[in-house]
Amino acid sequence: MKQIYIVGAGGFGREVFDWMIETYDFIEEYSFAGFLDDNLQALDGFSIEAKVVNKISDYKADKNDCLICGIGNPSIKKEICQSLIDKGGKFISLIHPSAKLGRSSKVGRGSVICPNVVITCDVEVGNFVMINLSTTLGHDSKVGDWSTLSAQCDITGFVEVGESVFLGSGARIIPSKTIGSSSIIGAGSVVIRDVAPKTSVFGNPARPIF
Repeated sequence: MKQIYIVGAGGFGREVFDWMIETYDFIEEYSFAGFLDDNLQALDGFSIEAKVVNKISDYKADKNDCLICGIGNPSIKKEICQSLIDKGGKFISLIHPSAKLGRSSKVGRGSVICPNVVITCDVEVGNFVMINLSTTLGHDSKVGDWSTLSAQCDITGFVEVGESVFLGSGARIIPSKTIGSSSIIGAGSVVIRDVAPKTSVFGNPARPIF
């Protein structure tokens, strides 16, 4: 039987725990081993039927282990998950049963697709991408590795989102625009022009803020 660990016991990690229970078969194939987090008290005070079983820094990979990323911040996610990959850790993707995924679309390794996400046709989602509740990705769009799309974002046709991008809740990107790597799109922003790499934008229309 395969053992699942969730990496990161913060707020998003606790959300991932619920979606994992609804996604994987814990009778036939999988068992849940617990959370990995360097803060062993991260779950104290929360009503969750799970615990932090080991520090990320102390984790030793086993052939039967499967890791799910529960970290939203792109730069922290990349640093921590890459350290576990270097130790031999094996990540799997989580695609919630309520998500809609077009037959011609692809989701990379280690990604988390939350409830009610819609990924239409000919979409490419990279590795370790987090797509939160009710976000939509239109035809022919692309999302680069390590990026995080918060809840209720609208990525329209032919949009290209680079690596390690963070989109706040409710962000909208009109068709055929490019979001440069390591950019931040503020919550509720409407992007009507390309965004340069390592740029933070906010507003309607979205403008650089620093």
